[in-house]
Amino acid sequence: MPRPTALPDAARTGPAGGRPEPAGVKSARRAIDLIETFAANDDWLTLGALHAATGLPRSSLHGLLRTLHESGWLETDGGGGYRLGVRALICGTAYLDRDPVIPYATEALETVRDKTGFTAHYARRDGDQVVYLETRESRRSAHLVSRVGRTLPAHATALGKVLLAELTQDEIAGLMPVPLPALTPNTLTTLEALEAACAETRERGYGLETEEGTPGVRCAAAVIPYRIPATDAISCSMPTDQVTEEAVAGVGELLTEVAGDLGRRLRRAGIR
Repeated sequence: MPRPTALPDAARTGPAGGRPEPAGVKSARRAIDLIETFAANDDWLTLGALHAATGLPRSSLHGLLRTLHESGWLETDGGGGYRLGVRALICGTAYLDRDPVIPYATEALETVRDKTGFTAHYARRDGDQVVYLETRESRRSAHLVSRVGRTLPAHATALGKVLLAELTQDEIAGLMPVPLPALTPNTLTTLEALEAACAETRERGYGLETEEGTPGVRCAAAVIPYRIPATDAISCSMPTDQVTEEAVAGVGELLTEVAGDLGRRLRRAGIR
């Protein structure tokens, strides 16, 4: 079943709060909603599944699917199913190619990976999600990898929690869905629990989570202090059965040190 991302057409209004959007704006918004629905799902999606997920009229979906397919944004299985096409990859890659932070982040990730032996990630918060922008994979036999471009709920990751800790309680409450979706039995599912975790993160100086996003995985994370509030963070993923509490704390301190150095380098380079 596809995960819904778009709003029903009736929920779309113009800037006046009740005036309908111009036709061109509505079409563009529908196309964006459709692309984001595909991005949130791994399976081939049919017109019926898209109608159920987005609430868009079937007649509009027909035209949008045809246009997006013809322009390379979608590909089809020949049996009525669609998924994202290569054009989406081209645009995503262009974003990374033009981000001046990535070359600096890559060096920091390699430092973390080489000093810990575990997989290191660089991510940016996008609303209530974190987006993985770069990864350096562990050289050990057990690999814990998040693909570049993948998103995860911020409340279920150390990366997300350390970035949410940069916000006020009111900002967090206005940002997060209620209840918070659970990815594992350990995921925080209430705002109260998330706010308490953010308070602990501020006190500690780095974020932690144990099997909240992925079973068998512990993570530590630290913000990159080059923007206020911070938008980016670096993390290290560790197999739960291979690390002690003391080792995890040591990784958190290392991440804080590496993140601080990276933030200073970015500021000196004039990157904001």
